[in-house]
Order: sequence, then C-alpha cells, then structure tokens
Amino acid sequence: MSDYGMMDKEEIYSKVLRAGRRTYFFDVRATKAGDYYLTITESKKFTNDDGSFHYKKHKIYLYKEDFTEFREILVEMTDYIINEKGEEVISERHQKDFKREDDFVAQEAKTTEDTQSTDSFTDISFDDI
Repeated sequence: MSDYGMMDKEEIYSKVLRAGRRTYFFDVRATKAGDYYLTITESKKFTNDDGSFHYKKHKIYLYKEDFTEFREILVEMTDYIINEKGEEVISERHQKDFKREDDFVAQEAKTTEDTQSTDSFTDISFDDI
C-alpha cells in the first residue's frame, strides 16, 4: 500500500463515546490536500438468535466549511429536546418487559376485581350433590 493509502486510513485525533449498545467514534482525518475533516461513526451491536453478534455502522463526514452551521443546528436541536422533554431518559419504554403506569393501574384493578368476584362465591362441596 502506498504511503498516502496508509495516511488516509490513519486517524489524526480520535475520541470514543460508549453509550449502551451504541458506540460513537469521533475521528479527525486528513483530506488529499492535507486539510482536516471529522467523521462521526455510530456503531450499534446486534445479537443474533444463536448468540453471535454483528455491528451496524453509520458514518457522517463533516468538513470545516460546515462546522459553524452544523454546531448551531446541533445546539438548537439538543436544546429544543431538553426544553420540551427534559433530561429524563424514557427509552425503557422500548424494552420488551416495560410496563407503563396505566398497565400497572389496569392490572391492579383487575386483581382487585378478581378478588372481589371470588369473594362473592359460596363454597360448595361436591359431596353435597
């Protein structure tokens, strides 16, 4: 492989953010002209039925001429989300065993109803028949 090919693959500066099943890679790389740009890669781990796993990756290339507008919009959007929904994470709702508050109320009412309905029965002995 040529020296350029090796340089092209090399990250100049990198940071990693691990976030549950997702990992974000922030890598500064060099253009052919020697200028720098940023790649942001999201890597998400998926487990197969047989226990093996694989990763899906998505990459964004961000060049210096877009930094200012990108930063402004990113700040605006993240501020909007925090202002509208707060900082509490509600992603548990997407988990298979998540129970909503109204599910608990409905289950509690059903349990109470079942208890009340069985209390109204008279005990019968089949020996009496």
